Amino acid sequence: MTEQSKDALTYADAGVDIDAGNALVDRIKPAAAATTRPGVMAGLGGFGALFDLKAAGYDDPVLVAATDGVGTKLKIAIDTGHFDTIGVDLVAMCVNDLVCQGAEPLFFLDYFATGKLEVEAAARIVEGIAAGCKASGCALIGGETAEMPGLYAPGDFDLAGFAVGAMNRGAALPADVAEGDVLLGLASDGVHSNGYSLVRRVVARTGLDWDAPAPFANTSLGAALLAPTRLYVTSALKAIRAGGVHGLAHITGGGLTENLPRVLPDGLGAQIDLTSWPLPPVFRWLAAEGGIDQAELLKTFNAGIGMVLVVAADRAGAVTQTLEAAGEQVHRIGDVTGTSGVHYTGRLG
Repeated sequence: MTEQSKDALTYADAGVDIDAGNALVDRIKPAAAATTRPGVMAGLGGFGALFDLKAAGYDDPVLVAATDGVGTKLKIAIDTGHFDTIGVDLVAMCVNDLVCQGAEPLFFLDYFATGKLEVEAAARIVEGIAAGCKASGCALIGGETAEMPGLYAPGDFDLAGFAVGAMNRGAALPADVAEGDVLLGLASDGVHSNGYSLVRRVVARTGLDWDAPAPFANTSLGAALLAPTRLYVTSALKAIRAGGVHGLAHITGGGLTENLPRVLPDGLGAQIDLTSWPLPPVFRWLAAEGGIDQAELLKTFNAGIGMVLVVAADRAGAVTQTLEAAGEQVHRIGDVTGTSGVHYTGRLG
C-alpha cells in the first residue's frame, strides 16, 4: 500500500483542476442569473437545463435551434488578452440566425474548452456571453467548461454556442417574398465574426502589432478588430411584429452575395445599389492593404450591412421607422427582382 501511494497520481497532476472549474461556476452564477426570463425553471448546476414554453407565453410553439462559433477572431482575443466582448460575438452569431427564421431566442448554452483553465479569463468570456444573452432577451441556462491539457496550446481556447428559440406555428420566415419587395439593410458594427483568417493575413502583411494605433479608428488595431458583432434581435423582432417583413438574412460568411439568396424563392433575385450605404473605414483599409477587389469583399465580409430585411413595398417606410426607433441605421439597398442571383450596380465607397 505504501509503495502504491508513493506513485499515486491525481487528476490535478494530469493538468485538470476541478477546483478551478467550481470556482468559475461560482463566479459566473450572478451573470447567468441576470439573464433570467419567463420560462427559466432552474439555475446553473444541474445535469440539464429546464425551460417551460408555456411560461414563456407559447401554447402552440415551433422550436428553432442554431449553433455557431466565433472563428479565428478568437486568435486576436487570445493574442491581445481582450476577452470581454468575444462572448457577445458568440451569442450574436447564434441569435441573429434564429431571428431570421422569425423566432424569438429563449435560451442559450455555451461550450468553453481550453488546455488549462484560467478562472479570471474564462469568467470574463462567460460574462460577455451573459451580456449578449441579456441584450437579446434570452437566458443563459447552462454550458460546459472543458479543461483538456495537451490538446490546446498554452493560453488557447475555443468557444461554441447553442441557442433555442420559438415562434407560433405558421409564423416562420421567409414567407411570401415577392418581386418588388424592398431590401432594407441594417448597418454593421464592423467586421463582426467572419473573414478573420483573411483579416489576420492582411494584418500580418502590414507588419502592424495588435497594440499599434488602428489606421481606421481611434483605438488600437486589436481593439478595433474585436468590436463585437451587432445584436439585431430586439429590433428585428419589433419589425416583424409591426408587419410586412417577408424575410431576413444575417450577413455572415459569404457576405451579401451568398446569404441574401438563402431567403429568396427560386426564380427571384436581388438588385443592390452599392452606393446606397457608406463602406465603413475598416473595410476600405482591408481592401487597400490586402488588394481585395469588390467581388471578394462582398463575398467574404458584410461590407457594412449586417442584416437585410425583405419587406413589402407598401410597408417599407413604416418598418424603417420602427427599426430606426429601435436604434438601427437603415439603408434602402435594393429590391427583389424576377431574375435569379444577386446583381450589383455602382461601387462600394
